[in-house]
Amino acid sequence: MDVTDIVDEEFRSYDDSTPVSKLRGAFETTDEKALLITRDDELEGVVTRREVLSSHEKGSRKARSLVRPVPTIDRHEDLREAARLMIAGDTKILPVFDTGSGDDGQLVGVVREDDLLRHVQPYLSVLDVEDVATTDVVAVNPETTLGQALATFRTERIRHLPVVAGDGEAVLGIVGLVDVLEFVTRELQRSQGGDASEHVADQGAGSGGFGAREGESADLLDLPVRNVMIETVGTTGPEEVLDEVLETMLESGASSSVVLDDGALAGIVTKTDLLESLTWDDEDALPVQVFGGDLLSDLTREELGERIENVTRKYSAMRVMEAKVHFDEHKERLRGVPQIYTRIRLFTDKGLFIGEEAGFGDRHSFSLALNAIERQILEGKTFGQSMKPAESEDANRMYGWWLSE
Repeated sequence: MDVTDIVDEEFRSYDDSTPVSKLRGAFETTDEKALLITRDDELEGVVTRREVLSSHEKGSRKARSLVRPVPTIDRHEDLREAARLMIAGDTKILPVFDTGSGDDGQLVGVVREDDLLRHVQPYLSVLDVEDVATTDVVAVNPETTLGQALATFRTERIRHLPVVAGDGEAVLGIVGLVDVLEFVTRELQRSQGGDASEHVADQGAGSGGFGAREGESADLLDLPVRNVMIETVGTTGPEEVLDEVLETMLESGASSSVVLDDGALAGIVTKTDLLESLTWDDEDALPVQVFGGDLLSDLTREELGERIENVTRKYSAMRVMEAKVHFDEHKERLRGVPQIYTRIRLFTDKGLFIGEEAGFGDRHSFSLALNAIERQILEGKTFGQSMKPAESEDANRMYGWWLSE
């Protein structure tokens, strides 16, 4: 199955000079999860609902300050590839191009996470919740502060926290990362008047604004999560089939479901887990797409995958969803060995990494390109995420870590 049937040709896009306040208004009046951003009619990337509604950016700032690149997909690409790219690019929307319309292709629409999952829903009936659920669940109690919850989201790299009673048995609700960020932003706007993002950015600028209430954000972060949690939790059991779980999520607008076993917390299943189940292969080996494979002489396709995994395995928090390796031969030779240009693209759950180098022979050039990617990982660089720092200490405490993830 390819993505053709789920491409939505009606989508919202904005120029990168659009004020953040206008983007915020667009999200508040629609159920869109992300908006496409263009520059001179060329795709720049997306801005997401969680980034805009929870942003510390001033309303007068431009969309370019929040835009981040995401993977794109051809309209005839396989659905499994779409699922991989959504996970690797940490995105709920993929821009779709028709590469047959020109050298760079034409932007023809978008594929959304919910549309993809709804399309494959019948095929999920072969799996049970226990096949995909996370069972090592991190939970909080109702009195956990919002600040502590934010710290947990960051250190555990998760977005949903079940809220349990003091004995750890009864599940009382669930709190999401976006819920916390939106609550803090909304309360700042309500208590201070105007744009809370401006108060955060202009802290200490003068009287009457955020500078006059330096403890306001700290007070908000000291509130308990029971102020934010959703009490009516969609729950499921370990043996429930996934298509039914997805149906409940789609009907309620939820992105996760708590798993209960004999009434006790046993796990959590998210839409990302459902997407990931679509990417499973019969083999455990890292899927590597090789272009120009006829130039391989010293390396095998299996060795390419092994070497990529050896590099990324050093960083246990990183998971490679897919690797693409391009080989191109140049005319120059050294002792009869051709110069080969190698380009490696790694789609990971932390973003997109690209390494490009030229060397003599396939082994030499591949090693140089892979070394370039390892340097990027060590330096924290990525082509798939914004690494924009926060603008003030208070903004960094509240928002900066999320925007730099």
